[in-house]
Amino acid sequence: VADVPQQGSEALKAISVSTELIVEELKPHLDTLLASLLEKKKDAAIAIVSSGILPTLAQALRSKNSLSCQVALMVAEMAREGRVGSRYTSYQLLLQSHSLSLSDPAYQQDLLVQSGVIPRLVSIMKTYPGNDPLVNVCLLALCNLADMDSAREALADVDVADVLTFQLKRAPDAERRHVILEILGALGESDTLKLQFAESGVPEALSEMIRGLQGGCDPHDLCSIKIASNLIVSLLLGDESMQKCFGEGSGLVYQDVLSWLQSTNTQLQLSGALAIANFARNDSNCVKMLDLGVVPHILTLLEQHVDEGDVSVQHAGLSALRNLAIPATNKVRMLEDGVTERIKGLLRSDMPPVQFKLLGTLRMMVDGHEEAALVLGRDAVLLARIMEWCEAKDHAGVRGEASRLLAALIRHSRSTEVVHAVAKADGVRHLISMATSEHVIMQNEALVALAIASAIDLECVKGPFGEAELLSMLKKMLEDPVGAVEVKFSALGLVCSLANSSVMKEELNSVNMKQSLSKLTDHSSSKLASQASSLLAILGDTS
Repeated sequence: VADVPQQGSEALKAISVSTELIVEELKPHLDTLLASLLEKKKDAAIAIVSSGILPTLAQALRSKNSLSCQVALMVAEMAREGRVGSRYTSYQLLLQSHSLSLSDPAYQQDLLVQSGVIPRLVSIMKTYPGNDPLVNVCLLALCNLADMDSAREALADVDVADVLTFQLKRAPDAERRHVILEILGALGESDTLKLQFAESGVPEALSEMIRGLQGGCDPHDLCSIKIASNLIVSLLLGDESMQKCFGEGSGLVYQDVLSWLQSTNTQLQLSGALAIANFARNDSNCVKMLDLGVVPHILTLLEQHVDEGDVSVQHAGLSALRNLAIPATNKVRMLEDGVTERIKGLLRSDMPPVQFKLLGTLRMMVDGHEEAALVLGRDAVLLARIMEWCEAKDHAGVRGEASRLLAALIRHSRSTEVVHAVAKADGVRHLISMATSEHVIMQNEALVALAIASAIDLECVKGPFGEAELLSMLKKMLEDPVGAVEVKFSALGLVCSLANSSVMKEELNSVNMKQSLSKLTDHSSSKLASQASSLLAILGDTS
């Protein structure tokens, strides 16, 4: 072998006659060749390619020992030599071997990254973007290194997004597409790379790929659609990348997402609903999307799936609606547009995850919105369904959400009609039960709702109060040494509401509520102590 130093020639000869991959024998020879490549010895790469040792190198790449790291670096260095590139196509075995030691232990992969293989791999793909065998081995290498934090950090510095986007657009088959999508998915877990991807047009490239594959029935293409749409949803988890894709409602990705909602492909419907929920993470986007008419598309999608449909799609669609209903202005508009009426059409769902999300969506619709709470709180059909869900035996989450919606209807409407409707539907007992929940927020919501109800019309709630021994429950709550201060304060609010009735005042005294209040007058919370003192005075006043 000409044009390489004597040591290099001897190393090539030794490797060419070797019959086994013995680390101790081959390592020094590989070190010699790698040194020649790194020192830019004239024609070193050509000498290696011409020597006939490429099959041996390919075998070493697949090995589970330290040889694979050395050979990986050699491959990267040889590929930088322009005159070698075309010769590589003759050696598919080497170039298509699985990614430079990729099933090796993590420390070997880390050694590769620390040795600078990442920028070299990206550089090769930039220099030889049309050399498919070469690109393939580089992609396989990146695919197996992309889960490493050190690799992600290195890739953030070398504009990998542009390279991957270019290769995605020219991918000749589903296998190549899937490798690129897997790399993008792993790298997209980095916030830095998420933003880089958004700025480099990765979501748009994915969206374009999906458009090109839609309508077909090839299982590989359907798999690509699933991976790519999931990846877009993942990229939208970054605030900055999400805003860039939204583009004030005119972004290409957002426009495509809208079309997914109307697709017949269930996977695209699911990804579309999840994407809308992600776009709806700030108020301005929510208002803009309502302006652009996204809600009818979501409702139509939900209605398609309510009877024996896809639970995941319904769950995602309701999440999107819930997020869209957060801004106060949207609540008003959604009520005016008849959204609550269409949502009520979903009440017949018998799937607990859907019921849970539906209840949460309705609760968000009435949160801080008196008119919506009034409309829903007077609806006998809705209340009857809520009562059923308050008793859901097999799903604590549904029970909890049903009770919270019941409390919200009273808290946000503060309406006599709603209190009467809830009492008629036998909902008061569920609120009393909710007041003993292990969750402080639920206890508070229930106690406030009960205080409002008793202040509005004590007569219509007095029966359930007596049946549930509410006063004894309140006394126990106030005397609980480990009870939350906010719960005690809400309980005092209910006691105060009850004390406005002379009949209830007598009953409060009959259970010795004053004793419980006295214990709170020196509580460390001055607000709680003051309220307890005021109530003591009210109960002590017999006039």
